[in-house]
Amino acid sequence: MPPPAAFRSVYTCLLATMRGRQQPMGKQRPGSVPESHKVSLYVYIEAGLSYSRPSFLLGTGVRQPRRCRAGDICYRRCRLPGACKTSQRRKSRVNKMASNQRAAVSEDNIVAFRKHLDNYTSGELKRLSEHFRPDLVYVIENDILTVLQELTSRCVITAQQAQDYHDWERNHDSASTAEKLADDILAMNQATGLGLWTCLFALQSRWAHPNLHGMLDEIIQNGQNLLKENLLNENGHTLDAELKVCQKKHKDNLCDLTWMMKENRSSGKSQGLQPPSISSHYVELKVVSDCHFKKQTHQEHEALAAAGELNEYRLQRRMKSELEHIAPDRLFRWCFRSRRVPLSVMVSGVAGVGKTTLVQKFIFDWATGKHYQKFAFVLFFKFRDLNTITEKRSLESLICQTYPHLRDKLSRVLEDPEKLLFIFDGLDESKTDLKLSRSGSHELCMNPGDVKPVTVIVASLLKQTLLKGCSVLLTSRPCKLTSLEAGVFHRVASIVGFLSKERERYFSVFFGDERVSREAFAYVRDSQVLYTLCYNPSYCWITCTALKPCFTPKAGKPQPAPKTVTQLFVSYVTHIMANHTQERPEPQKMRDTLIRVGWLAEYSITNHILVFDLKYLQDFNVEFSPFLTGFLVENPQTDDSSQVTYSFLHLTIQEFFAALVHYLDYKEDKFRDTMAKARSCKEGDYEIFSRFLAGLSHPVTRMPLEKYVGKFSAEATRKVIGWLSEMNYEDLQSPEEPEGKRRLMNVFNLFFESQNSQLVQDVVGKAAHMDFSDLYLMPVDCTVLAYVLSCCEEIQRLTLDSCFIQNEGLERLRPELHKVRELSLLDNDLKDPTMKDICKALKHQNCRLEALSLGKNAFTEQCCEELASALAENRTLLRLELKKNKLRTMGLSYLSRVFESPECKIRKLGLQGTGLSDESCRSLCSALSKNSSLRHLNLSANMFTDRCAEEVHLLILTCPSLTEIRLGLNDFSPEVEKQLKNVQRKGLDIHF
Repeated sequence: MPPPAAFRSVYTCLLATMRGRQQPMGKQRPGSVPESHKVSLYVYIEAGLSYSRPSFLLGTGVRQPRRCRAGDICYRRCRLPGACKTSQRRKSRVNKMASNQRAAVSEDNIVAFRKHLDNYTSGELKRLSEHFRPDLVYVIENDILTVLQELTSRCVITAQQAQDYHDWERNHDSASTAEKLADDILAMNQATGLGLWTCLFALQSRWAHPNLHGMLDEIIQNGQNLLKENLLNENGHTLDAELKVCQKKHKDNLCDLTWMMKENRSSGKSQGLQPPSISSHYVELKVVSDCHFKKQTHQEHEALAAAGELNEYRLQRRMKSELEHIAPDRLFRWCFRSRRVPLSVMVSGVAGVGKTTLVQKFIFDWATGKHYQKFAFVLFFKFRDLNTITEKRSLESLICQTYPHLRDKLSRVLEDPEKLLFIFDGLDESKTDLKLSRSGSHELCMNPGDVKPVTVIVASLLKQTLLKGCSVLLTSRPCKLTSLEAGVFHRVASIVGFLSKERERYFSVFFGDERVSREAFAYVRDSQVLYTLCYNPSYCWITCTALKPCFTPKAGKPQPAPKTVTQLFVSYVTHIMANHTQERPEPQKMRDTLIRVGWLAEYSITNHILVFDLKYLQDFNVEFSPFLTGFLVENPQTDDSSQVTYSFLHLTIQEFFAALVHYLDYKEDKFRDTMAKARSCKEGDYEIFSRFLAGLSHPVTRMPLEKYVGKFSAEATRKVIGWLSEMNYEDLQSPEEPEGKRRLMNVFNLFFESQNSQLVQDVVGKAAHMDFSDLYLMPVDCTVLAYVLSCCEEIQRLTLDSCFIQNEGLERLRPELHKVRELSLLDNDLKDPTMKDICKALKHQNCRLEALSLGKNAFTEQCCEELASALAENRTLLRLELKKNKLRTMGLSYLSRVFESPECKIRKLGLQGTGLSDESCRSLCSALSKNSSLRHLNLSANMFTDRCAEEVHLLILTCPSLTEIRLGLNDFSPEVEKQLKNVQRKGLDIHF
């Protein structure tokens, strides 16, 4: 069957493309296909058409096209009223990415690239492809369909092979499909491998993926050097016998320092278990880089800010277009943004996200010969150790103090700087700033023997005035980046922690038992409050440790699993108390110990101190003991240092004890001073501390702790509840900007932690108005919001427009939606599966919904039968907004049965831009002619033509209750539009 006449020129061009010929398009209508698009799918979609499934069968005949529907892959600019949202979003993303895209790739460019690849032998090309395999898989995984289309159009693979890969992806996942595709092609002959690289080169002009550009840039700019460097990284430099012995001793030393996982070392001792090795227990961390030098703006606690920024959905979207994925063994490879092999690299990440663990694994892999053998010596330092050095030093003395075994050969070690890698971990813990500005260049070191402050030595290595050609790796929390000069670093990367697969693997490694790990992970995933923070490996460990007695009981009933973050940390602390050591102190002594540790934590939080020397412990009468090693750790020191430093296992444990001490040893003046600081702080530093303070006010939450340390202060509880009760809800919910709405959500988090429903009722009121529009709400936010809604008798209005709450978020809100009188969910990209949650609210026996706005989502006719059933049962709804959803004729036919019912009470109905045709108009008009409730009807931006003018005319005259109808942006002729405008009926306004 031939395509419609309107698309005949496109069809002709398509056939020409399939036969391998170019043919002019003739007169092209706006939005038609550019000549450069030679793949059938692109041609069809650009013309406003699409296949019902991806087809790679070029030259085997053309199927009847259909118009785009929601969920189609859409590259066109939709011309129809209510154009498909998929197209609009894609166009927005394309415009946003345009600045990052390179100039269009011509056929001449492609030929030149092929000639460049011809300079490599078959073996060299194979080695290059093997080197880039992780990047190839990562790039292909992000858009398999695009790659398959390009491979097919250039005859690298057959159409049937492409279809097979597409089917494999539907049955498995994109990652395994990308691996299979890359491995299959690279295992074929050289021509096929060349074809893959050619396709990727051709794609770069319309696909702004950093890893794609990075690979191609490295091949073109640094290909031959890369081959040499790969051999060097595998085999290392040729050293004389004496230096080889020195290197072996150094590697053995670093192996001893890094082979054991640090996070669980203390609890492992207490249980008499073999400490876990880093090679078996390390779970890969996601490390990414974008085009910006990140300087944190302090508006939120960094852990909470990261949890929002690194939310899986947002992160995965950004990784498809903006973020370069960097494996740890690629940190010092070619960087296409700086156009060089980097010598200075910064890796940032929030506390506990795995910076030190990543460095530990990096050093262990070097010491065991797995990567970067181009560095003959890796010299590792921690800023928390360097803080103990108060006097000026030279680099030589610093190395000799840390690595005495290098003393005799140090001059030989330092004579080839390009063979050296210096690693400095924890810049944020440095007591002095790193001065990298040009004004301070006269203070820098020139020789390894120059005596300077430690931070000047580090700055000199970075600025290459000292040991020019050496490589330097720094790690830091984001807060420290604000004081650094961006241009000093050739690469800046961020650790984003764990996505879902890594979290699940972590639970599996921790629990060992597959069944238990699945149950524990499912519980955490379901709670969302706990799951959200598990992007951070330290939180993962704390969570698993706290959940262990809940899912692996030794005897009797398992402990109840925590629901709030405060309950999680209470479970963690009580677990340590119960199992950490055989020498557990008596309750009063345990209470006294926790009080002393608590005041240390409280002082350090208010003064921004993370690392303590022995004097700090002595000032607070803290005696370091085996019992405390579950909370405080003794930091490993250098060989010659007599000073020992201490820190809490994690910043959040420090914040927990800072809140706990006010309940164990209440002092009104200290409580007042701390709360004053928390109220005046605008940076979010006290956010988690405040949540712990609120959470510990709940009797059930603190009960497990009271069994070990006695009763909490009743006065402290009253003060905290009083502080929460003083929240002025009207002031909190008045700001319209997202920052103000985020502050309100932070207060809701305090309520959630407190688990005090009466408190929530008193603050929020009986008939609350809540507006979170334009604030991105993660599933965890929806969990917290659902709790607040559950405490309210009634919600007058809940506005969640453009919050992108998605299926999971709406599912968490669903049990409370029936309480809302006016609910707006506009522009959330909600899809058909979420309709079941909305329908459950409509069907609830106590439903109070009077106004429901579902416009600008991705609902289709598939969900309309379910919606119609719910509307038929509902007796409260008066206003229904469905604009800009793809309801179409079939969807409207279900809804029309509701509108014609005498029981229907809907007074205002919005159906603009819902893809309604003339046939839809007839069925709707027939149904509404029997309706006695409808007053306002909006049918704008549909596809009505003159053929349904008679039915519209009849509707205007016969619908008794109608007072307003809108018909603009349809396809009525000017004559018919004029006739309808002139229809007179008392009390009815007609708008075009």
